Amino acid sequence: MPPAESTVVPVDCERLHRALCECHRRVSPGLGRKVSCRHLNRALAQCMISVACPEESEAVRSLCASGGTALKRSQCQQAQLSLSICLASHQHDSSPES
Repeated sequence: MPPAESTVVPVDCERLHRALCECHRRVSPGLGRKVSCRHLNRALAQCMISVACPEESEAVRSLCASGGTALKRSQCQQAQLSLSICLASHQHDSSPES
């Protein structure tokens, strides 16, 4: 995990980020860390996604929470695609310019 100062963390997610960093400091690398910090890692990811793409994130949460009719599954897939597009729009191109 990169140092906190090189990571852009939304204000709403700072507490989770600090907790995850602390978990990484406390637990040795390997399976133990993966298991011990998993809930914080997931919570931070969900927080950052909901800050970056709030409407799309909420749509996925509500439409994909459970099974249902073919229509609901189709709406879930559309919501997931919209979230994916939104997240892609926030990614920085790290490839060298030609």
